This record gives sequence, C-alpha cells and structure tokens, in this order.
Amino acid sequence: MSERFAALRAGAGAASAAPGSHAPAARGPLRYGDRVQLTGPKGRLNTITLVPDGEFHSHRGMIRHSELVGLPDASVVQNSSGEEYLALRPLLSDFVMSMPRGAAIVYPKDAAQILSLADIFPGARVVEAGVGSGALSLHLLRGIGPEGRLHSFERREEFAEVARANVAAFAGTLPENWSVTVGDLQETLPSSCPAGTVDRVVLDMLAPWECVDVAAEALAPGGVLICYVATVTQLSRTAEQIRRSGSFTHPQSSETMVRGWHVEGLAVRPDHRMVAHTGFLITARRLAPGTVLPELKRRASKGEFTDEDLASWLPDLGGEDPDRVWTPEAVGERGKSDKVLRKKVREARGFARDRGAETEGGDAG
Repeated sequence: MSERFAALRAGAGAASAAPGSHAPAARGPLRYGDRVQLTGPKGRLNTITLVPDGEFHSHRGMIRHSELVGLPDASVVQNSSGEEYLALRPLLSDFVMSMPRGAAIVYPKDAAQILSLADIFPGARVVEAGVGSGALSLHLLRGIGPEGRLHSFERREEFAEVARANVAAFAGTLPENWSVTVGDLQETLPSSCPAGTVDRVVLDMLAPWECVDVAAEALAPGGVLICYVATVTQLSRTAEQIRRSGSFTHPQSSETMVRGWHVEGLAVRPDHRMVAHTGFLITARRLAPGTVLPELKRRASKGEFTDEDLASWLPDLGGEDPDRVWTPEAVGERGKSDKVLRKKVREARGFARDRGAETEGGDAG
C-alpha cells in the first residue's frame, strides 16, 4: 500500500475504530459502518458494509474490510490473489437497489419522476402510503430536506419495520422529520394531518382510489396527488375515481422506461437488457373548495360509453365487493409469507446494526 494511502488511513482517526460512533459518512475516507460497492474485473458489483474483522470473499480471493478503512472514496484495492477492485460509496439509487426488501421497491427511475412530477420541494409537507421497504421514503426525505415533514403510512407492521431499518441504515438514525404510522390511511390520516395542511400526497398501494377522498381533504388547494400503480386496470380505476371525486384537475398519466446503451469504440448499441415497465404514474392537482372544473373539449363524449361498460372493465363500479375484486393476486403481485417477512425484518435490523445506525428515535407513529 502506498505511503499516501497509509497516511490517509491513519488520519481517519478513532471514529473508524468501531461502528456505532457516527452516522454513515457521505464523503471522505471510508470508515466502519460505510456501505461500499466493490466492482471486480468483470464488472460484477458486490455491495458490503464495512465492519471490524469483516472479510469479502470471492472464488478468486479475499479482501479484509480493514484494508478499505481509511482509503479515499473511489480507490482501487487488490484482493489476496492480486485482482483489482474499485471501491465506491453507493449512490442513493445504488443503495436502494441493494438494501433488504420486505416489499417490492419503487425503482430509482420512478422515484426520480415522482420527485419531479409532484414537485417535491425543500420544506414540503408530504404524505406517503404505503411505505414498502423505504426506497421511496429515502428519496422523499432527501427532496424535502430537514425543514420538511414526511408522514408515511403502512398497513403491515413487518413492512414498516423493514423500512425503518433501511432508512436508519442510510441516515445513521431515524430522521426526526419522519413518522411511520401503521394502519389504514383512511382511518389514520385525518388524525395525523389536519385538513388542508398537506402539500403532496404520494400513494403506492393496491387500491389508491379508496384514498382519493381522504387525500383531497388533507391537501391544500393546488397540492399534488400522485399515484403509483402496476397495471392498466388499476390506472383506469384510479383515474375514474379522481374524476368522480370532483376535487381535482383532470388526471395525467405516464410511464417511464430507461434503456441503457453499450458505448465502447465502434460498438455503440442499446443494451440487450433493460428494466422496462415497472409502474404507471397518475397525477392531479387539488382544486379549491367549491370549484367546478370546466369540461375538456374532446371528440370522445361520455355518451359513447355507459356505466355498464365501465362496470365490465372495472368490476367494483358495478356492485362487486372491492375487497374480493382487487386483490394482490388479481393484479399479478407476488406476496411474501409471514415467515419470509419475519426473516426480512431480522435482515434489515442486522443491516442497520452493521451500519452503526440507531433505529430508535424519530416519530414511530
């Protein structure tokens, strides 16, 4: 190891000696508790958390965690067989893709669109439901800054526990401006946020149309409602409920697909693989109380379809029980058993402990 790297490591100080003495660093020399992304000779990524006496093993050799502590971010290290690895602190987008998951996460490409389309600004008061594994929560917390306030709601305690641990692992502790409430949004939101005090509502749930009215009550005039759904049937049902509520502007819908490119010399082409469809986003603005939205002038008129047509496409509008019609299995979601969820909770808590994070604190709701 070079003298320069040895000096930098020595300068890292006593804070590097043990986890739990600091929040994970965002810059500077690598320290215990930091999440580190190791890229090997073939471009394969391995994400580890630096812990005392820890070791990273591959079939070609080993790297001791202590060899990384004190090095500058973006350094190259050799394993025991001489292979070189690039060591980098993961970006937020890298972190959420490698953290423990209890529920499916909102991909970074969609999280970026949510922050843009909902205009998440520093100091904003934001409501999020559900919290999933905490990926979107991390993006929202970064967007609102320390002056903002994020109220997250989740029906399942196991998902809430995984999200708390993941956020604590990233931030070092539970943010004071973040609360997680376990319960149904329709029942818990009115008591958590007075009417007309919320700037943005983000719904990532199976049936967001059930929460359109309570979201409208919480939002200030001009506030943004944004919903993230997986299927076109959910998209259509949500749009119809937003229109029927009479509380919002005409909804706008979109999806985001990002295709990477291979660029090497004259070999310039699209990547063979891509994450294409992940979900749809639908947005609308809260109207001032008593405002009647003007009808859009368009060729298609309401007279061209009937309530029976809608009921055939959206069964619960025709009298069916929504709890029976709209199930996770019906829209293609693969659920996790209680045993698997308990394992994910333990995994996430261990992940937070390795990062030296405090999972107690903040407002647990």
